[in-house]
Amino acid sequence: MFKSQYADSNGQNGFATNTLKIFDKNTVRYGLVSIFEHRMKEAQTKGERTRQFIIEKTAPIFNVKGYAGTYLSDLTEATGFTKGAIYCNFENKDEVALAAFDYNFGRVTEYVATRIRAQENAVDRLLVYPKIYRDFLKIPILQMGCPILNTSTEADDTHPQLKAKAADALQFWKKAIENQVKRGIERKEIKADTNPTEVAVLIMAMIEGAMMQAKVTNRSTELRVAMNYLEKIVEELRP
Repeated sequence: MFKSQYADSNGQNGFATNTLKIFDKNTVRYGLVSIFEHRMKEAQTKGERTRQFIIEKTAPIFNVKGYAGTYLSDLTEATGFTKGAIYCNFENKDEVALAAFDYNFGRVTEYVATRIRAQENAVDRLLVYPKIYRDFLKIPILQMGCPILNTSTEADDTHPQLKAKAADALQFWKKAIENQVKRGIERKEIKADTNPTEVAVLIMAMIEGAMMQAKVTNRSTELRVAMNYLEKIVEELRP
């Protein structure tokens, strides 16, 4: 409340506390701008929270059912939002699906990366992969399967944007493994003549292939065989 230098109607205290008598126009203008900016930021933050909520609730559905198998009714049921509320935050189903893929891949990547960073030796870091994926059917974040495998299998010829997302994710994963191998060579923890790309491709192929078999058969027998063999291959990288 602005206060005037002049007395109020009762002549008390020399201030008018109920009625704005005089004011600085610049102060008011900048004050209104500040309020407007605050409210805009508040609305933006609320919108971002709503958008993130939709992504988190729908991401598991897209990963399990795929793009084609996920319907608008699945999205409204998972979020509790109406169609209009969802499309107020996303342009269309495609945009939700792309954001969901990023979310799913990001969660898996962080889960693995956290366990890799806990190891100092380069070979021990690579051994994190078979250790994790040997029991992926028991790990909540991985039970739905690999986002890359699930997405690339479906979107290969049906959804170019999702296919591109999966391809970028594969390249990111491949580069991450290559960098771990290079780090190991520099620290003399991995044989000097080791080819980083070959190691990366082999690890990725064995994991993705074994996961596919486990998902299709709903058993981990072949998965364990593959991960045990992968461990032997990685151990042989030590000098």
